Amino acid sequence: MCAALHWMVEMAKNWVLETHTKGTGANIVPLDREQDPPAREPDPVFVHPPTRPKPPKPPEPRKPRRFKVVDVTTREVLAEDASAREALTALRDVRSVTDVAVSTWSDKHGRYRLLTNGEQKTLWEMRNR
Repeated sequence: MCAALHWMVEMAKNWVLETHTKGTGANIVPLDREQDPPAREPDPVFVHPPTRPKPPKPPEPRKPRRFKVVDVTTREVLAEDASAREALTALRDVRSVTDVAVSTWSDKHGRYRLLTNGEQKTLWEMRNR
């Protein structure tokens, strides 16, 4: 029986309720863990040297516009993937600005975009220059 008492004496510890946890509630810890650890010097703070901002990239040169000219009545393609000069040449053979549909290629959308009436009339006025 003496050995049993000896075991109980060795296992006895003082416990403390630790309440300074970060929102997770309180924990019961042994008293020796609760005592303050010896003070030590703080780690040195590393300050990154200031960085120079990168110069902005120059904008990419704009590609020349590509046009598609389609006869409205027959749906015949008069010019496709044409430069502005070729599109104007195709417009010379057309009787009226309303007889054609002129589109320009949009790299952003990956398809042709139909020109507005104002844009189409501007091309029409330039065809005989």
